[in-house]
Amino acid sequence: MKAKKLITLFALLAVFGLSQAQSFPNKPLRIIVPYPPGQASDQITRMVADKVSQAFNQPIIVENKPGAGGNLGTEIGAKSPADGYMMTIGTAALPISKLVYKKLTFDPINDFNGVTLMTTMPLVLVVPPGLKVNTVAELVEYAKSNPGKINFASSGIGTSHQLAGEMFKQYANVDITHVPYKGSPPAHVDLMGGSVDMMFDNIVAVGPHIKSGKLKALAVTSKTRSPIFPNVPTMQESGYPNIEAVAWFGVLVPKGTPTNVINRLNKEFVAALTMPEIKNKLQENGAQVVASSPDEFNAFMQSEVSKWANVINTAKIVLD
Repeated sequence: MKAKKLITLFALLAVFGLSQAQSFPNKPLRIIVPYPPGQASDQITRMVADKVSQAFNQPIIVENKPGAGGNLGTEIGAKSPADGYMMTIGTAALPISKLVYKKLTFDPINDFNGVTLMTTMPLVLVVPPGLKVNTVAELVEYAKSNPGKINFASSGIGTSHQLAGEMFKQYANVDITHVPYKGSPPAHVDLMGGSVDMMFDNIVAVGPHIKSGKLKALAVTSKTRSPIFPNVPTMQESGYPNIEAVAWFGVLVPKGTPTNVINRLNKEFVAALTMPEIKNKLQENGAQVVASSPDEFNAFMQSEVSKWANVINTAKIVLD
């Protein structure tokens, strides 16, 4: 009798799980973007969410929750009910936060399940026009000839921009000094004016300055060249195969969200990302559409933690 009851229970649970998948979603959904409106994470999210909303026939409310380097909104997302109705946009800041912040009340990686890695986009190593170097090799030679005199800008301590610079410093074995700014725009001003010597930044952010000639692009940090700057080599082509760093944006749900709900979300987000109108628009702006599976996204995030751990430990970057 006990065996029959167990079989009946498992059958009921299977039916319940199937009915959940079929009925989800039956109310509005929300996505937290842990950064201000207008940034790349916000623009991409709204573009894709609009298509997913149409597929679900339910509103998707995008909520900007900036603060604490993205940790404020991310924490809200991590501690939300694990039912699929609250999603969070994850970025390259997540594995970095896990490694550099020692007092977080949540785990930026392990408190989430991935839905899909939406896009990646390279960083670009840029220098002012007045700096008499035109290749990575020339920059390294110049830095080694002037130890301690070359500085590199970033949008802040613990950002992917800083870590790309630290990675370059370690692998190229050059003595360069980090100069953190409060965001990319003021760093760009000083870079274009020659007050700082180099910077790794998102291709979308520095693209207009490269096109206008106000900055020189020496290399991109992706494995392949960017379609919008096909003449700019990769760091690998420039002699540094270990230097790879991309900005990325993905959809997350709290740990414990039912697998069938995650798969349902994945199906619609992937469908939206691969629509020609969406894919072309993203590629025009320098983004590479990935549209991964949940498992692929989870594995990618863990690989990002492993990649940055050595860089962070060597540079001794710690934040409260």
